[in-house]
Amino acid sequence: MGIFTAEELARAEAIGELARCNPFLPERLTLERRVLGDDYVGDDRVWNARDEIPDDNQNVLGIKDRGEELVRVFGARSGAGTKPSAADRRAMARIADYVLYYRYVPQFYDLLQEAVAGETGTKAPFFKAFVADWRSLFTTAGLPADDEAEAAHLFACLFQIRRAFYCIFSHILGPSLVTARLRAAVWQSIFASDMERYRRSLYNRLGDITVLINGPSGTGKELVARAIAFSRYIPFDHRRGEFAANWRTEFRPLNLAALSPTLIESELFGHRRGSFTGALDEHQGWFETCDVYGTVFLDEIGEIPLDIQAKLLRVLESRVFTRLGETQPREFAGKLIAATNRELGAEINAGRFRTDLYYRLCADTIRAPSLSERVASDPAELATLVRFIAVRVAGPTEATPLTEEAMAWIGANLPADYPWPGNVRELEQCVRNIMLRGEYRPAHATAPDDFWGRAKTGKLTADELLSGYCRQAYERLGSYEAAGRALGLDRRTVMARVKDQP
Repeated sequence: MGIFTAEELARAEAIGELARCNPFLPERLTLERRVLGDDYVGDDRVWNARDEIPDDNQNVLGIKDRGEELVRVFGARSGAGTKPSAADRRAMARIADYVLYYRYVPQFYDLLQEAVAGETGTKAPFFKAFVADWRSLFTTAGLPADDEAEAAHLFACLFQIRRAFYCIFSHILGPSLVTARLRAAVWQSIFASDMERYRRSLYNRLGDITVLINGPSGTGKELVARAIAFSRYIPFDHRRGEFAANWRTEFRPLNLAALSPTLIESELFGHRRGSFTGALDEHQGWFETCDVYGTVFLDEIGEIPLDIQAKLLRVLESRVFTRLGETQPREFAGKLIAATNRELGAEINAGRFRTDLYYRLCADTIRAPSLSERVASDPAELATLVRFIAVRVAGPTEATPLTEEAMAWIGANLPADYPWPGNVRELEQCVRNIMLRGEYRPAHATAPDDFWGRAKTGKLTADELLSGYCRQAYERLGSYEAAGRALGLDRRTVMARVKDQP
């Protein structure tokens, strides 16, 4: 017999599981129902299908209240002389973490907004109050509460959780379940599959694991990378009362497809003065300027030449690199995220991508879904994204009328199953075009019946037939790679045929 009744202990253990689980997966719903019983509010959708941070979620608020009540029960009964069991102590330790997090959510949010507003966002004067609460909760539970450094680590972890929610919701918009699953994958990249293991040991190790983001062009792979990079662990120095770095300044993106091989090497590794034509000064590359809390994002990783792939492989294997024109070894301390719209397996088979580099990149992979997949999962996704784009291009005051205008035009002029081959990037241009000209003309838009009608009546040459069929496959499947696989053609052949269309 311990402090909690069997029912209370079951509820406490469910709250503890909530503190450990991936909040974007359906298991969250099962645990919420276990805690709340008949007071659970909602349907069978993932609660994080919403496109905003759900601080007003009735289930979340109800679970917080039940956690606080269990803390009071534990304190009162232990104060009256009842001895806690081992199970009581384990449950109480997890409840304490959960309760502390929700007690300080408003302060953590203010800290986030300071960084977003361009302030340092690193000082946290409320840490002293946090330590007092931590000591009270842990002492009541009979847990060690004398090491302020441990409190600072918990403080950093809880702020990281709040930051991860903020960054994931800010960068990955939409109410569809497809998008909710993407958020779940990003959360797992940040914290792995076991939050307690992460807090014990993985918090300072996941920076060594590279993330590879796959997906068609225009699906927001850089936004996924930003969500991960901005959500990394940053320790809190309890003696100085501030975090070791500003999370908003720790992201370094580089689009490899836009640079020549020499410039890629210079931007990544840096160079010595005179190491190549135009190298007039010493230059620090991204690997050198990126500290242990930072992230280098390499977009279009499939575009880099084989010789640079070999140098990149060395960095991933040994964390060591040299500037162009030097022999002095330097250390890369940060995290690497890469992205590609190419099928790297096909690139390996064609001899254009190194197998060993691929296996260094693919320890953690995330797929960014196409816009057509997201809209098929939930048509409301389109309106959410149009609204977000309208705010960006027209400002908050004009966002509502522009959203209504764009949605009305899309509904009247594009088929319900329009595949959006350019994905979110195309949708953004659609909204801009409607704002500027009152209409949008898709780059490859022709009347579908026109192509098939001419094909059936034999009015197309063999060349025109192949080009038109490639276009149909591309618009249906959303990428050159997918169309090439379906048609048994190389992606470059499909691309050339599609771009050849009037």
